[in-house]
Amino acid sequence: MKSVHFYDHRWVCYKAQQLFMEHRVKIKQVVPEADIQHIGSTAIPGTLTKGDLDIQVRVTQEQFHQTVKDLSILYSINHGSSITETFQAMKDDSTDPPLGIQVTVMGSDFDFFHKIRDVLLRNESYRRKYDQLKIDYEGRDMNV
Repeated sequence: MKSVHFYDHRWVCYKAQQLFMEHRVKIKQVVPEADIQHIGSTAIPGTLTKGDLDIQVRVTQEQFHQTVKDLSILYSINHGSSITETFQAMKDDSTDPPLGIQVTVMGSDFDFFHKIRDVLLRNESYRRKYDQLKIDYEGRDMNV
């Protein structure tokens, strides 16, 4: 059982932004045509975060398998996540903060991470409700 804990956004914001810029460059070198988005709570000022950085790498269906293959040189496959023909999660737990990569096919069912970020950036009420959910689940099993 892995319990989840949340932290004030300021705790990790600066490090996450620096790490995003660093890995954006690395990913662009491997997949220059990808749309690379800083997603997750560290991309939403003022919200609670688990203290990790999430990046979405958006590619076409034709680029998907080669992108996963190429990025697997830089990142580990996240076997604890779904694996489909349009979605592959990857990770690097050695970075500070830990890094999650979500490779998605543009327009697919899994191409929603950047949209959630944008909704939360535009709607303070939704952001507060999202933070309240995190507070309600503080210290609980992540698989619940």
